[in-house]
Amino acid sequence: MRVPRTAAVCALLAAPLAADPIPVKVAVVVTFEAGADRGDRPGEFQYWVEREGWTREITVPGVDHKVLTDGNGTLGVVSGTTVRSSNQVMALVLSGMFDFSRAYWLVNGIAGVDPSVASIGSAAWAHYVLDGDIAYEIDAREADPSWPYSIVPIGSRVPNQKPAREGWEPEVMAYRLNPRLVDWAFALTKDTPIPDSPDMRDCRALYAGYPNAQRPPFVLCGETLGCCRYWHGGAMTRWASDWTRLWTDGKGRFAMSDMEDQGIATALSRLSRMGRVDFERVLFLRTASNYCMQAPRQDVSKSMHAEYAGYLPSLEAAYRVGSRVTRELAANWPAYRERPPSPR
Repeated sequence: MRVPRTAAVCALLAAPLAADPIPVKVAVVVTFEAGADRGDRPGEFQYWVEREGWTREITVPGVDHKVLTDGNGTLGVVSGTTVRSSNQVMALVLSGMFDFSRAYWLVNGIAGVDPSVASIGSAAWAHYVLDGDIAYEIDAREADPSWPYSIVPIGSRVPNQKPAREGWEPEVMAYRLNPRLVDWAFALTKDTPIPDSPDMRDCRALYAGYPNAQRPPFVLCGETLGCCRYWHGGAMTRWASDWTRLWTDGKGRFAMSDMEDQGIATALSRLSRMGRVDFERVLFLRTASNYCMQAPRQDVSKSMHAEYAGYLPSLEAAYRVGSRVTRELAANWPAYRERPPSPR
């Protein structure tokens, strides 16, 4: 018996658009909120809610957190964490309550950053979203000692080797975003000031020999790699960097580690094939709350559990950088409704 494709199953289950669906210009997707949406210690949602005037609440079946909107075409969504975020994005779009056919999507959250690429507080626009979940894995104590790590692409026999296409391997491991849209977003935001602090400077100082890790926070382009497991350390960072180069054919550079982007990219790409969204209008922006590996002479387990000096600054950076894009798109909707912007 042939199992139907997931997208085809979703199409059968999808609710038709409501008689008067809410048209969406920009959808902002974050992954968690630590407490209330306003007035307490913030998670990824709070600065957006407080500063963008998202006051109207909408209950969507299958979406745990109420969807918020300003009533003028901008929507705020909390997807939940890990790859399960994809389920809530699918539920949101397939509810039929909204018209996302021309919507721009900003997936916006905090992450761990590779210290060879950037510093805590920095903000990276991705050209590629990498799936770090689908792999063979052997306990490192049992793996070939010549291997740099014990994670192997499915269909291959050694690390860092692309499998031959035999028809059963994952269809996509690197989701390529619209490069002109990404470059436009970067050009618009590259000079955005990001707050610094003494705690961040002290944390950066530990990373001797990593000049980008010691810079004040900045805006850059760099890829995001999603993996359900929270990984940390130098060996795993080497794997993430190699994995990114492997699946982008050397075109991508690993920058940010997270637990959701692979799921959200999968959901949005399938929804695009179903005609519900336009994947050419999708952006991913991650900001660094911590480094994804230990500093020289630092214990890896202590590093993993250290307090995030970049936590609040990364939330601030996510809003400051991301909102420049969302406000531009919403404020000048007639110019962007039919065709995504490109860099000048």
